[in-house]
Amino acid sequence: MVPQWVIEKKRDGQALPADDIRAFMDGYTRGTIPDYQMAALAMAIYFRGMTFDEVATLTDVMMRSGDLVDTSRVPLPKVDKHSTGGIGDKVSLVLAPLIACCDVAVPMISGRGLGITGGTLDKLESIPGYRTNLSADNFVDVLARCGCAIIGQTATLAPADKKLYALRDVTGTVPSIPLISASIMSKKLAEGTDALVLDVKWGQGAFMKSLDQARELARTMVEIGARMGKGMTALLTDMNQPLGRTAGNALEIVETVAALQGHGPDDLVTLTLETGAHMLRLTGREPDHARALARLRGVLDSGAAFERFLSMVTLQGGDPRVLEDVTRLPSASLRRDVSAPRSGYVAGVDAERIGRACVVLGAGRVKVEDLVDHAVGISGLVKIGEHVTKGQPLFTLHANAENRLAEALALAREAVTFADSAPTPPTLIVDVIHPAGGR
Repeated sequence: MVPQWVIEKKRDGQALPADDIRAFMDGYTRGTIPDYQMAALAMAIYFRGMTFDEVATLTDVMMRSGDLVDTSRVPLPKVDKHSTGGIGDKVSLVLAPLIACCDVAVPMISGRGLGITGGTLDKLESIPGYRTNLSADNFVDVLARCGCAIIGQTATLAPADKKLYALRDVTGTVPSIPLISASIMSKKLAEGTDALVLDVKWGQGAFMKSLDQARELARTMVEIGARMGKGMTALLTDMNQPLGRTAGNALEIVETVAALQGHGPDDLVTLTLETGAHMLRLTGREPDHARALARLRGVLDSGAAFERFLSMVTLQGGDPRVLEDVTRLPSASLRRDVSAPRSGYVAGVDAERIGRACVVLGAGRVKVEDLVDHAVGISGLVKIGEHVTKGQPLFTLHANAENRLAEALALAREAVTFADSAPTPPTLIVDVIHPAGGR
């Protein structure tokens, strides 16, 4: 394999043979192929794209560039869920213990927030003592003991992806659907799962701003997983307004606890149950969607999922007392309500503005190495279609610094728009995508 010949093939729009992709990526991971040649290939992929088979091969070689998590000693079907990220998205925190109550194991390797999107790990680290950096052996041990575990990416998991992502970040090739898909799937499939449900978001608060882009990304990842022998389904979901009524790390843990105790916000609970029903279908635990939904609702209402969440948190070093009494969680020193300037119906809640306000408050990060303030964020968010009266709180800002509060206030107060008549609330789940030729 001559690297420049591989680059030329893709530059000219040809599909790359699997052996060329494997040899090129192996060379890049080992350092025998330099950054400038990898950058050239990435740019060619950006402009020319890849077939599903090409992306599946790229995903496989990136996945196998490091360690694979061995979950074979857990004698249950294994399934995970991945979200492309949004504002107020705490579905994973409710979903993992919920599914674990249904004789299914959920090994979940999650990420941190970057930019305006929140990260599952940051939310969990609001819980004092919670460890997201378990070794692979400890990760599987927690999984075996309580049926779910949530950690961050280890240094030895898909190192080719880590190296390539850093290069894409500085070469203008991040927004490539084949490269995005291979990056996500190489990490998720290294977890040792049998199936994966994807939540691909679109809209103001999502990475994919258009529904067409989100659909293409979802279809690509579903086909990759199917070609690698995994059960796959993707949901296309709306992220034009925040999910739930909170955004910010400890505040989202409070809302997670509420959902696990049977009284979470409708949109969060709906998306959790729908995602979970597809997970049970893919693992064969409940082949009928309606029965799966009913089973999950029963588990949620029983409190069993909350008890399972307490177990997981305890096994990973977290203090369960803060979940039994959420006033023990980190809380901000300053609070400011934003009130409705008029009466009417909520016509829009701009998820991007809410996300940016959270970053300004310190709940998110601009650079990977930035620290987050777990206590700050926004709570009590109104939803599209609700009627408000003049002076009624639209949401509450939580801050630890006056200057950050003022800057976030300027951003967030423009997030909510109004109408004189009730608008139609957005459809939360726009579509469900299965592999071509199968469900």
